[in-house]
Amino acid sequence: MNPQKRVLLVDDEISIQRSLSSLLRSHGYAVEVAGTGELALQAITAHPPDLVLLDLGLPLLDGTEVCRSVRDRLSAPIIVLTARNTDTDKVLLLDLGADDYVTKPFSPAELLARVRVALRRVARVDETACGRLEVGDFVIDYDRRRVYRASQDIRLTPKEFQLLSLLAQHADHTLTHREILKNVWGANAVDQPEHLWVLVSQLRKKIEPDPAVPQYLVSEPWFGYRLVTDRS
Repeated sequence: MNPQKRVLLVDDEISIQRSLSSLLRSHGYAVEVAGTGELALQAITAHPPDLVLLDLGLPLLDGTEVCRSVRDRLSAPIIVLTARNTDTDKVLLLDLGADDYVTKPFSPAELLARVRVALRRVARVDETACGRLEVGDFVIDYDRRRVYRASQDIRLTPKEFQLLSLLAQHADHTLTHREILKNVWGANAVDQPEHLWVLVSQLRKKIEPDPAVPQYLVSEPWFGYRLVTDRS
């Protein structure tokens, strides 16, 4: 655990603010609390955190809108705290830019594990990849965590960056759904393909000239995905 990691907790319930703040601080995290969506957006602008814990049941500004706004301004992982448990709700959260979610009621151990995993994945990309990788029409700058296509700067979320980086490292080779899920979300997600479907859809909207007719990120039905570098 890294005592310098900063967590922004966004929740309007005082009892949850106190309990989760105490839990996280006891495990070495620096915690800032925001009781409303507006305060959360101010906080990420003033002091960008390493991770955001976001409760959806916020007053005034809806939690889903906060999630979307946070993702537009911040690349750090977002873990949503939610009582919603349907597949439709989960897909919506991922589509809004959340990296993970914890369904209420949850145990302290589960929440801490999710936080560790989210921060570890970001750190793993930072530590193992450096410099620039040129793949077909793309340049992946690991040091700045930026992606360019034909000199155009493409803004990606952490998960989108991870997915594109993974496929770029195996360019023109198909990776199975399970391989991708394990690398991007961890071993516990290999049977949750809806995560991948949403992420692929999001990434295509940003890197494809026409997302409806993918030229770069192509699928092998029922098997996996590959990044195509030779489109001749």
